[in-house]
Amino acid sequence: MAEAAKARSRDGSVPERRRHRVYVTRNTEYHFRDDFCVAVRDRRSGDFLRGHLAIRHRLHGGLKFYGNGAIIPNAGDPLPGEALYFTADGRDLVTSTVERIERPTKAMVDAYPCLPPLRGRPHTA
Repeated sequence: MAEAAKARSRDGSVPERRRHRVYVTRNTEYHFRDDFCVAVRDRRSGDFLRGHLAIRHRLHGGLKFYGNGAIIPNAGDPLPGEALYFTADGRDLVTSTVERIERPTKAMVDAYPCLPPLRGRPHTA
């Protein structure tokens, strides 16, 4: 069902089974299950930000900003150097630039404040 779960690994050899990923910006971590943001965490304090606009919204892609003012959209998975782009209830949200993309630990996935447990399936971080 989920696009991320169906995606193949970078070398194209085996299907990607992991459903969770983390986009790390300068101040914030955006935690995703498939294409939906399930948690946002402040990097300085380590606290989850329960009221963040991105939570429970679909990631629509990335935006690459250039010094000359140009903006190039990426409708696929955002890459380091791009900002995350969400649209939520008629409001757009653009984050700061992604520094890196990580996989969360099982302990981190279990700590998400608004993620319901995976029913009948083990966590695949």
